[in-house]
Amino acid sequence: MKNYVLSDETRLKYKGVSTATLATALFKRGLRDQFIQDVRPVSPKPENMVGQAFTLRYIPAREDLNPLSVFQDPAHPQRAAVERCPAGAVLVIDSRKDARAASAGSILVSRLMVRGVAGVVTDGGFRDSPEIGALSIPAYHNRPSAPTNLTHHQAIDIDVPIGCGDVAVWPGDVVVGDREGVIIVPAYLAEEIADEAVEMTVFEDFVTEEVLGGRSIVGLYPATAEQTKIDFARWRQDRKR
Repeated sequence: MKNYVLSDETRLKYKGVSTATLATALFKRGLRDQFIQDVRPVSPKPENMVGQAFTLRYIPAREDLNPLSVFQDPAHPQRAAVERCPAGAVLVIDSRKDARAASAGSILVSRLMVRGVAGVVTDGGFRDSPEIGALSIPAYHNRPSAPTNLTHHQAIDIDVPIGCGDVAVWPGDVVVGDREGVIIVPAYLAEEIADEAVEMTVFEDFVTEEVLGGRSIVGLYPATAEQTKIDFARWRQDRKR
């Protein structure tokens, strides 16, 4: 669903919900494997990463096709991805869960940042990770990796369906990252998942407050007791949520 356009209103909704809440909302619809495996923030950021996926796909590098001179070609897929990823999008890189060589380094990630890209995700590693961590752009990877990407990765295609950390990612899917990790919301579900996740978050905030105040989870979470529904309605009205 590449023609889906994430609105500012929906983007803001995703800014305020967790990947855990989104995972539950997706699970209700039979989608069990949308959380990218073994990927974590290079450094935590104060707000969620949200944007539509723009993709880059690597295949295993073949030595005779990947000398350093390939970077002299402005159409090289890795360089093209950095220059073509739209502002507000998230660059998602299929590195085949191979962190032996970097998916990118601080210069390319800096370029993405100044172009207004919302974030970058790889199921491999980044080089210059301390420098990337100091940037304002959210970045997620498996672990630091100093070797150049050409050591093990050949950039082969952009803006195509990929796999990243065992998750299928189509261009235009909504990518949400928080301090736990990254989840992919299929574009056709983006609006209803955002709305449901906002409602779930409000209720979970109420539940958390009640539990911290000493209340039992029985009848509260899930809300099987009628008194819970009454209390939640009052709590929500008091807090204008």
